[in-house]
Amino acid sequence: METHEPPVRIIAPGFVYRRDNPDLTHSPMFQQVEGLLVGEDITMAHLKSTLEVFLRELFDAATRVLFRPSFFPYTEPSAEVFISCVFCAGAGCAVCKRAGWLEVLGSGMVHPAVFEAVGYDPERYTGWAFGLGIDRVALLKYRVEDIRLFYENDLRLLEQFPH
Repeated sequence: METHEPPVRIIAPGFVYRRDNPDLTHSPMFQQVEGLLVGEDITMAHLKSTLEVFLRELFDAATRVLFRPSFFPYTEPSAEVFISCVFCAGAGCAVCKRAGWLEVLGSGMVHPAVFEAVGYDPERYTGWAFGLGIDRVALLKYRVEDIRLFYENDLRLLEQFPH
């Protein structure tokens, strides 16, 4: 954003490393895709509709999508986005921790302080951002029950999928 004037539309893949305890759906290292849209009159409704359409196209038209308020340092308001569990259809299982929902991404409206830091007028421009873990999406899309299997170098996992 420091080198381009709005409108800005970015999809950026990359690696993420963070302190996280490995479990069925979490890993301290993963691949993420970040999205950013900046322009005039961009709203939370644009973010919500974009993510709902994307997630239903990626998983299934009947996929339920839930936005829960959250906190992320560079967005306000912020939301964690969940989909109905692909393993149990929302009934509750070990993967969704009996909740019926699976978190798939974090999102929110870009904080005005971010715009000020890069020289954009926060009175004129708004925008949204999201971060989606590719590993978690693969886990859900292909119904792999433990994200740690992606890192164990066991060829039996790969052999389950057509070439």
